[in-house]
Amino acid sequence: TPVAEAVEVKTVPTFEKGDSKFTKIEIICKEARFEKLKRAMAQLGITGMTVTHVMGYGSQKGKPEYYRGVLVDTNLLPKIQVEMVVSAIPVRDVIEAAKKALYTGHIGDGKIFVYNVDNVVKVRTGEEGYAALQDVE
Repeated sequence: TPVAEAVEVKTVPTFEKGDSKFTKIEIICKEARFEKLKRAMAQLGITGMTVTHVMGYGSQKGKPEYYRGVLVDTNLLPKIQVEMVVSAIPVRDVIEAAKKALYTGHIGDGKIFVYNVDNVVKVRTGEEGYAALQDVE
């Protein structure tokens, strides 16, 4: 390829393990509890989350539902899946706030899954690591 047609290669700083710990928290819950969960996360300082409508059931195979007095076989129940990645905010604080916001004491209150994340890359700026989670303009 001639030099005039070559694409410039930019070096992006590498992510060093141990610089920051990133954790993905995934919460599956009833849609009716989402506003309370969202407020609780905002109070903690969570600035971004992804919310998806999903369907599923747990070990109870879905709560029995009735339509006009007749039992309807329900396998998949509507839920929402909330995903967020945190670094500066302690994971335990997020879990405790979510449990408090979602608890009703009934079947189907939800589940919280916690995953380790190796790196975060912001596509628009090319930032990696902790800087990619910040939304400073």
